[in-house]
Amino acid sequence: MECELTEKAIRFKKGILVQVEKTIPLENIQDVTFVEGPLLKYFHLCILKFETAGQSTGQAHDMQLIGIINAQELRNLILSQREKRMQNKNSSGTPASENAAVLNDIKELLSDIKSILQSQKAL
Repeated sequence: MECELTEKAIRFKKGILVQVEKTIPLENIQDVTFVEGPLLKYFHLCILKFETAGQSTGQAHDMQLIGIINAQELRNLILSQREKRMQNKNSSGTPASENAAVLNDIKELLSDIKSILQSQKAL
C-alpha cells in the first residue's frame, strides 16, 4: 500500500494481484474518520475512512485505509492540508470591491449601448 499527500490531492495505491489507485482532490474530502476498535488495537491496526463530496447513498465510506502507521497524525495532516487549500482557494478570488467596479463599468457600457440603439431607432 502506498499513500501520497500533495498540496492538491491525496493518492492511494494498494493491492498485489489487483492494484487499485485512487486520487481524491482535497477540496472534495468532507471528513476523515479514525477507527480503532479492540481487535484492531490488538493487532496495532486502525482504519482511516474518507467521506468525499458527491458520493451516492450507501457509499459514505468508499475509501478506507487499514494498517496506517501514525494514522492519527496522517488524519490531522490531511485535514490541515485541506483547510489550507480551501483558505488559499478562497483568498485567491477577486475582492468584492473589484467586482463592484467591473459591474459598474458594464452597467455604464450597457447604458451607452442603449442610448445608441434608441438614437438609431429615432432616425
